[in-house]
Amino acid sequence: MSAAQQIVTLGCGDDLFAVPVDRVQEILDLCDVSRLPHAPPHLLGVIDVRGDDVALADLRTILGLPSNPDTEATRIVVLMLNREGRRAVVALKADRVIEVTRLDEGTLSEVPEAALFSWDERLVSGIGRCNGRFVTMLDLDGMFQTVAAASAQVPGIETLMTPASEGEEAA
Repeated sequence: MSAAQQIVTLGCGDDLFAVPVDRVQEILDLCDVSRLPHAPPHLLGVIDVRGDDVALADLRTILGLPSNPDTEATRIVVLMLNREGRRAVVALKADRVIEVTRLDEGTLSEVPEAALFSWDERLVSGIGRCNGRFVTMLDLDGMFQTVAAASAQVPGIETLMTPASEGEEAA
């Protein structure tokens, strides 16, 4: 990814994360969530997005951050993912959406010496800076592959992602 690509920055506590703007379908205020029985902690339930049922995941839980009460700034980001060559739609709850912007000069860099820590890098595509602050670029496809693998270990949970409507092209 080049520094010229636009990103949407998300906040969880004091941490700053980003996703490519071209993967964001829309940003929603909090809405009613239909809970699912025996769902893993990161799967909050299903929401209605313009008549479609979309699974809602909690970014804090996926990233291993402590839970936090929702506020007026809490937002739901509806994302387009690539799953086995097909487009899928999933929603992600974040503490806040900050802005659509660009990374500071330069491109993303890998997490320094991540291999030394036996760390699963699939959730992160790189580290950049935005307005001088570190920003962690989320690897959406890798993150939800990891989440789907964890969900498969929970009885009764098939997948976290909803296939896109027929006729829509893969992203």
